[in-house]
Amino acid sequence: MRAAQRPRVLVIAEAANPEWVSVPLVGWSLASALRRVADVHLVTQERNHAAIARAGWVAGRDFTALDNEAVAAPMWKLVDRLRGSSGVGWTLVTALSVPAYYWFEHLLWRRFARDLRAGAWDIVHRVTPLSPTTPSRLAARLRTIAIPFVVGPLNGGVPWPREFAEARRQEREWLSYVRDAYRLLPGYRSMRDAAAGLIVGSRATWRQMGERWRGKSVYIPENAVPAVQPDPAEARRPGQPLRVIFVGRLVPYKGADMLIDASAELVRAGRVSVEIVGDGPERTELERRAAELGCSGGVTFTGWLDHAAVVERLRQAHVFGFPSIREFGGGVVIEAMSASVVPVVVDYAGPAELVTPATGCLVPLGPRVAIVAALRAQLERLANDEAERSAMAARARARIERWFTWERKAEQVAAVYAWVLGRASKPDFGMPFP
Repeated sequence: MRAAQRPRVLVIAEAANPEWVSVPLVGWSLASALRRVADVHLVTQERNHAAIARAGWVAGRDFTALDNEAVAAPMWKLVDRLRGSSGVGWTLVTALSVPAYYWFEHLLWRRFARDLRAGAWDIVHRVTPLSPTTPSRLAARLRTIAIPFVVGPLNGGVPWPREFAEARRQEREWLSYVRDAYRLLPGYRSMRDAAAGLIVGSRATWRQMGERWRGKSVYIPENAVPAVQPDPAEARRPGQPLRVIFVGRLVPYKGADMLIDASAELVRAGRVSVEIVGDGPERTELERRAAELGCSGGVTFTGWLDHAAVVERLRQAHVFGFPSIREFGGGVVIEAMSASVVPVVVDYAGPAELVTPATGCLVPLGPRVAIVAALRAQLERLANDEAERSAMAARARARIERWFTWERKAEQVAAVYAWVLGRASKPDFGMPFP
């Protein structure tokens, strides 16, 4: 009888928050979507409790929030001291979060071990942390009681392009030089060996899996949108100057400086306008650069906006200019494509796995001067050919609708669940592997 029912899944998402962005929003969105295909109980960190309750979930019934602040708080204080107020050094953040996550798992096992041994759950699925460098010691424990452990989407480990060594230093990514040391952490091999299924979110992470774990790996990119909204064509009237938008932190690797340089001549000619949505340590220098190039009248710095406002700005734009040179996932690229905005991205890492030549523009990775020249050429092309731009935008929107909604993600993960429970063969979604 049990095999005919929805699987009972204990979803671990230490970071899951409907009111935040980035990883917490991924954790929340996937956990929420999985309720369509499984009986889900979410286990998360206490800092997310209030926001999840405001979303209508009931503590104890729908979710459990664990308080690991005894370890997490000192780690975050140390991170803040080492990073300062710059918002860079993400490899350091990931490394110092591992002890707090170990303690989180300890609390989880103490709270749920009895129920797990009693068969209350068919599957345990760790959604976050997304980083493949954060191991789990829970996997081996679950194998001893014959409960399948699913991990993922795992995403990370994109190498720094050698052409941008200076950006690497500016980002204070000192630990990235010894990043492979994470393989020595307790739980690294045992997590992969004991897991029943590994959901892999990117090409870079797939390569890290190696042949040893390929047989239990399934490729499903991490990001999605709630749904694809009606095309706001009325917001983009024919004959308008090309509206280009950038959304992201203003830090060296995001490439906003390259977008300003590439668009300057077109902005001065009145053929293009650029809106920079976001903030960060590079903002003052970016504003100075726009003034120096004589294009500050057509380059607007909006600062941070809430998510709803960002979506509305995207719906008014023609092109999403995002020349980031080291992006793991690229959720904002999916947001743009779902709003019928043509993405122009660097052909490297996460965005390059989301954008195809039919749905956007892929700029070859190379030295900065080459990227700027290629960006300029693509912006000129899109400004000149409104018909092709519109067709590309429609194809981008259709691609997101087919592969990258949370409803579709839930269906894909449900197929993984059926596989690890022995109810179906290993899934192959027909999604072109990057």
